[in-house]
Amino acid sequence: MTIARTRTFRSGNSEAIRLPKDLAYGEGVELVVVRSDDVMTIYPAASSIPAMLKRLRSLPTPPGIERRDREEIPERRGL
Repeated sequence: MTIARTRTFRSGNSEAIRLPKDLAYGEGVELVVVRSDDVMTIYPAASSIPAMLKRLRSLPTPPGIERRDREEIPERRGL
């Protein structure tokens, strides 16, 4: 876990913070900010389904598909 300190500043009519380089998400990343009293949580917004599919399709294809043994499970009386 990385911990860093920063200060708030004014940016137009908004209050803002600078994320230190070690904590930055990168430019243009949509973030979700949740505040519960004094605790603020920041995390990347969920991707859209088309964006997730695009990322999945870009993954390398596995060399093969492993098949499991078909093990029959005996009936258990009383369940």
